[in-house]
Amino acid sequence: MPATLTIGDFSAITHLSIKTLRRYHEAGLLEPGKVDPQTGYRYYAVDQVPAAQVIHRFRELGMPVREVGEVLATADPKARAALIGHHLERLENHLDQTRAAVSSLRRLLQPDPAPIEVEHRRLEATAVAAVRATVDLGDVLAWYAKAMSELDRALKSLGLSPAGPPGGLYGNELFTEERGAAAVYLPVADPPALGRVEPFVIPAGELAVTVHRGPHDDIDVTYGALGTYVAAHALAVAGPVHEIYLVGPRDTDDSTAWRTEIGWPVFRTTAA
Repeated sequence: MPATLTIGDFSAITHLSIKTLRRYHEAGLLEPGKVDPQTGYRYYAVDQVPAAQVIHRFRELGMPVREVGEVLATADPKARAALIGHHLERLENHLDQTRAAVSSLRRLLQPDPAPIEVEHRRLEATAVAAVRATVDLGDVLAWYAKAMSELDRALKSLGLSPAGPPGGLYGNELFTEERGAAAVYLPVADPPALGRVEPFVIPAGELAVTVHRGPHDDIDVTYGALGTYVAAHALAVAGPVHEIYLVGPRDTDDSTAWRTEIGWPVFRTTAA
């Protein structure tokens, strides 16, 4: 029979405070091996040490008490791995958000930020193979990845090669209302219709264009700088913003090499 430890001894062994152990007990995560009915003193078995440390690790990672309880109560290894994997995915998403915020703040807090270079460009009507939808802002990255995969498969199945880099069109409502029209596309001479992939013509227009360099963590800062330029020069017209992924994750894992062209619709101008 495993040795029995007082809550104080168990606390010293696990490096978990008595207060924490009591909280785990009250939450139903770690029941003491024995509770004296007269004194209420808690006693633990030495073989409960690993369980206590596992619970502590999960709580350090921010896993909710309910989910920790589900993991501990699940005997099936696959089901347990799925529960843990779900939480790790949530952590990774949170880490991505934190990294993006830090990157943006570093740029915004520079004492003398470098001005962006803006080019005025005439966009001719362009035939593309596109996937279009109305999407929520929080889902746009996942939607983009799935739509781009569909485009790749459709063109490959028909033996078609893109005539240029991929791009996207994003309606203003996507940002102002957190839901709006979006399209991702690949330029191709004879756009096919296959599944969600459809022929589409990007209309001609005038754009103020700049290039965002590096990962997309702080692309909002580049958007802000370009939007400020357009507003300051009284150039803005209604229309979706354009993105062209000159170099991206499809081309290299080195995010510092990524180049994303952002085009803001403007009225016709001769400025260069």
